[in-house]
Amino acid sequence: MKEKLRHFAQELEGQLYDDKLWRSIFATDASVYREIPLAVCYPRNNEDLKKLIHFAKKNNTSLIPRTAGTSLAGQCVGDGIVVDVSKHFTNIVAINEQEKTVTLQPGVIRDDLNRILKECGLFFGPNTSTSNRCMIGGMVGNNSSGTTSIKYGTTREKLVSLKTILSDGNEAEFKDISAEEFQQKLKLENLEGDIYRSINKHLSSEENKKELIDKFPPRSLHRRNTGYAIDELIYTNVFSEAEKEPLNLCKLLCGSEGTLAFTTEITLKLDDLQPPEAAMIAAHFTSIEDCMQAVVPVMEHSLYTCEMMDKTILDCTKQNLKYKENRFFIEGDPKAILMLEIRANTQQEVQKQSKAVLETLKASGHSYAFPVLMGEQIELAMELRKAGLGLLGNIIGDKKAVACIEDTAVAIEYLADYISEFAEIMKDYGQDAVYYAHAGAGELHLRPILNLKKSEDVKLFREITTAVAKLVKKYNGSLSGEHGDGRVRAEFIEMMIGPKNYGILRDIKYTFDPHNIFNPGKITDTAPMDTSLRYETDRKEPQVETLMDFSESEGILKLAEKCNGSGDCRKSAEAGGTMCPSFRATKDEKDTTRARANALREFLTNSDKANKFDNEELKEVFDLCISCKGCKSECPSSVDVAALKAEFQYQYQKSNGKSLRNKGFAHNGKMNRLASKVPGVANFFFKNSLTSGIAKKVMGVAPKRNLPTLAKQSLGAYYQKNQKRFQLEKPIKTIYFFNDEFTNFLDAEMGIDALELLHELNYRVEFVKHEESGRSHISKGFLEEAKVLANKNIGIFKDIISKEAPLIGTEPSAILTFRDEYLRLANNKTDAENLAKNCFLIEEFLKKEIALGNIKAQQFTSAKKDIKIHGHCHQKALSNISHTFDILNLPQHFKVTIIPSGCCGMAGSFGYEKEHYDISMNIGEQTLFPAVRKTPEETVISANGTSCRHQIYDGTKRVSKHPVSILREALV
Repeated sequence: MKEKLRHFAQELEGQLYDDKLWRSIFATDASVYREIPLAVCYPRNNEDLKKLIHFAKKNNTSLIPRTAGTSLAGQCVGDGIVVDVSKHFTNIVAINEQEKTVTLQPGVIRDDLNRILKECGLFFGPNTSTSNRCMIGGMVGNNSSGTTSIKYGTTREKLVSLKTILSDGNEAEFKDISAEEFQQKLKLENLEGDIYRSINKHLSSEENKKELIDKFPPRSLHRRNTGYAIDELIYTNVFSEAEKEPLNLCKLLCGSEGTLAFTTEITLKLDDLQPPEAAMIAAHFTSIEDCMQAVVPVMEHSLYTCEMMDKTILDCTKQNLKYKENRFFIEGDPKAILMLEIRANTQQEVQKQSKAVLETLKASGHSYAFPVLMGEQIELAMELRKAGLGLLGNIIGDKKAVACIEDTAVAIEYLADYISEFAEIMKDYGQDAVYYAHAGAGELHLRPILNLKKSEDVKLFREITTAVAKLVKKYNGSLSGEHGDGRVRAEFIEMMIGPKNYGILRDIKYTFDPHNIFNPGKITDTAPMDTSLRYETDRKEPQVETLMDFSESEGILKLAEKCNGSGDCRKSAEAGGTMCPSFRATKDEKDTTRARANALREFLTNSDKANKFDNEELKEVFDLCISCKGCKSECPSSVDVAALKAEFQYQYQKSNGKSLRNKGFAHNGKMNRLASKVPGVANFFFKNSLTSGIAKKVMGVAPKRNLPTLAKQSLGAYYQKNQKRFQLEKPIKTIYFFNDEFTNFLDAEMGIDALELLHELNYRVEFVKHEESGRSHISKGFLEEAKVLANKNIGIFKDIISKEAPLIGTEPSAILTFRDEYLRLANNKTDAENLAKNCFLIEEFLKKEIALGNIKAQQFTSAKKDIKIHGHCHQKALSNISHTFDILNLPQHFKVTIIPSGCCGMAGSFGYEKEHYDISMNIGEQTLFPAVRKTPEETVISANGTSCRHQIYDGTKRVSKHPVSILREALV
């Protein structure tokens, strides 16, 4: 088969991979399942898809369609060829403003679509928690709905037409057809005709129609994805004289999980933009039961969302760097919060409706607090709710909130009783389940906490799902409301709808796909739900020794395992944030946080090498990780890939040695110290085209890069010459300055600006002889050297740094090592933690002093100046860019805006390396470079990272300044 795949790859315009790495990272999705696929393909066009269908049929394999891979029921897991349309099938074909429709390919991201549609006053309503990376094709596959469904409906209700490729390789379009057109379809002498004849056979029978209506979840149930929606077709003018709606097989294909046909183009109905004014009432409850009792009364109002979060999810947000700030509205320690959104065209109407909802809540007597959120507060609260599923990955250890019964839906009038009985089932199994809900739609994402590495919990996995399936059936609900049946629930479809109806589903699948090549084993004829799980049960876990301390996650393996596949790392540059800049450049799954975590988990668990890190596949998957640390704060599960990469590099180099280039970059601080003794000679060498060219070639540096030059005088030398001047007799306070290796030798002028600014503002600045930060060593995996530097610095500063005398730094990547990597490298963690509390970026320090009234606007110019800020990645992840924004806004007439850029793309040495240059510049071009180019020349560009300033110059030829330089120039 390897040889066949190799030849087949040459026939495709897209890419096909069958190596161990690609197969490993596509072996899982966001579910509990794992199955190594035969290969992975990024098809470029319809012809590639037709060739894939032919190859699968000829070689008795299958095709597993995939977009963002965020499926919770295992829809994207299988042993065939994974066909990922997220890279090339991303075009918006047409927008029809008059008819309020859009035609697009399946790889278009939902939020990206709505950003474009906003200009037309339109939007696509269904809104999942994964909306910033999920794709329309996946939403069609699952019939997604999300938070807005109580107002805007489900994806199935929005479908106008689908262009598809059938299992015989022929194209077919499904759309509204009249009864007369249906009769013509029945005469077709091809597979499409077979499909219509099969539908006609089953739905022309009154007995079948009665059975479908009786046994399927009722049509009145807002969310229901049980098998194929064959029952929906009954209510058309073809099969019911009382109905006027035309027949459209899109209703059948929607929710079919890619098992019937391969969709290539989708046309959707759109809605007018939501009313502009909004408020959200976040009702707090002391019990889940009280929360559920409140749902029916509040749903009498015209709500746009009615969502619930429970205490387990809320507690997950407490330690998350990004989302803990979104907890501002939480009062006390609620067991559940019901989030009720109201919208209208005027604020007066919003207030009127809010008042009515509050009266209903208070009258019911179930909730104890009713904060009302407005404006940006609503978005922050919804971000918290959206992060819920991913945040569950923060549970430390092997027990996880398992997706198996997380998609149940019942009519809202039964919700409270259903939850009460559900709670009894959970008690019987000793479970404290996680409740996370689209309560207004009757759907609860209920998750038991299980360790699927243990056979006894795998047994509970089946028993709990079976018990809940029976309970859902009792309430005539749907076991799958919006996440699909996939592998986890399809086994129970026959129980839910009866054997006769299940037989109809099987016949439909066979008619569409007689060779079973489209995503087999989903919906019909599935394997048992407790097979092909992500972890082998009762296996002795490998012991993985690391130099860095990963004890907060119970080891490096469990840190990698925290990734639950939610795919937040796949969001586009337009969605904001920083995470996974290289993925944004390549659009390859290989370059996501998820892929790196999955690959590390796979090889650490299954490698039989003495050094489990010694795998070329791991080297490849970490190659484009630029250690931006975006994942440390933006990944809901806090999978810190920068730390994983540093440890991997260290361990890999133990077996494979250290390259000359890596040695050069790791020890550049030492080299710069030596070169600074003769800066003129060194700079001539760096600037001269002949000598710099030789240096670049030897070191593997991109020819187009400008090598950084040394300062004529180091910052340390400047301080020594002016030390007495800095010894103020009556300072506001004394601070210690971390003279990092980048500022000291390369950016001394900026360092001088920092010292002079602090001096003029009446702060006493002290220098202490210390070691370099170790940032360069960490970035290249030279962890033994970094550990020595870290422990020396901790020893130097631990007894002199305090709240009253903090340690201040200007280079984010250096000073923030005290708050990040030093905690993993320290011999004495207590000393490291105490020191970290009093180490600050200079912007953080200045902002605090401004708040205390120690620094005032009157000390700065009143002249007007426009400033645009690009923030350093480490600042965004470990601090906040708002500190820079606030201090630059202190001068009275400074107008400051933040460029919504992710990573600049330089990332220390990464952008200098010749094989990474193009990716580096691509990352810069995503947002940063265009934003800088379109700013007027008189606008000041602020960037506090030395790498960022070099990248901005190389990409735009604009000089950018550190915020302290801007403030020093503004002193009066």
